[in-house]
Amino acid sequence: MNTRPDQPLRLGTRRSKLAMSQSGHVADAVRAITGRAVELVEITTYGDVSREHLAQIGGTGVFVTALRDALLRGEVDFAVHSLKDLPTAQPDDLVIAAMPRREDARDALVARDGLTFEQLPDGARIGTGSPRRTAQLNHLALSLGKRIETVPIRGNVDTRIGFVRDGELDAVVLAAAGLNRIGRGDEATDLLSVDNVLPAPGQGALAVECLASDTDLIAALGELDDPHTRAAVTAERSLLAALEAGCSAPVGAFADLLADGQVVNEMRLRGVVGTLDGSTLVQLSTTGPVPQSYDEAMALGRELADEMLAKGAAGLMGERSL
Repeated sequence: MNTRPDQPLRLGTRRSKLAMSQSGHVADAVRAITGRAVELVEITTYGDVSREHLAQIGGTGVFVTALRDALLRGEVDFAVHSLKDLPTAQPDDLVIAAMPRREDARDALVARDGLTFEQLPDGARIGTGSPRRTAQLNHLALSLGKRIETVPIRGNVDTRIGFVRDGELDAVVLAAAGLNRIGRGDEATDLLSVDNVLPAPGQGALAVECLASDTDLIAALGELDDPHTRAAVTAERSLLAALEAGCSAPVGAFADLLADGQVVNEMRLRGVVGTLDGSTLVQLSTTGPVPQSYDEAMALGRELADEMLAKGAAGLMGERSL
């Protein structure tokens, strides 16, 4: 490790309440594993200070660059990211040493009057800054015979839920994992089934990143790694990369493990791409043996992406033609 054993390990984190909470959980685990003190180093990212919509400023990768720069400058020893914020291309000089066990990957609805999605009135105004959610929420509404209006929003959990409390919006959609990690999961009025709304690739998972040269720290952090989480999110992110879609494209993906009794023997990967108005979705799935290596997980994602592209997925993403 880069610092002396009598010095605290420095964990780089975004300043938001959610980031501080999830980094705090990782810090506790690292203290238990290493016996070392761990201090949180708060870092402001461009995504935290810009008020533009994420799709306009380059997707969620804007939350990552400042943390990675601090790692490369030696200002922190490791960093914690929400995995869905990480671009799919991994820098050579950094390594994701651990992906801890994934939280709930689903999207959560926080609606006025305790309403579920099905109970929302026709024309309901729903806040989300995500093209992926917009496409699938509109599609779900159409399947229920109604229309919704999606309203682009930014901000932390308090800000977003505040739009509902103040009566500006009928509902907002957030990651269930984020609500759970800050102890506010009970404020969700509906958890959206992955059968209806696929989450972002990697949603609910964390990435613990450090320098590729810091072999001692990589070994220590590796004890936090959950192999099933890593296999699932690697397949999901492979799908995203193979579609050549950025974080701001309307792509959802979810890999879950299928058990025969007590034995987990297969992984199912589902992917979706849709038009923002929800009128057209390409949604496919593939099932195979649980990947035993990075290459096998990557192959599963590429295979499904190829099938989706053959069904016309490229033309639905809007951002680019492939």
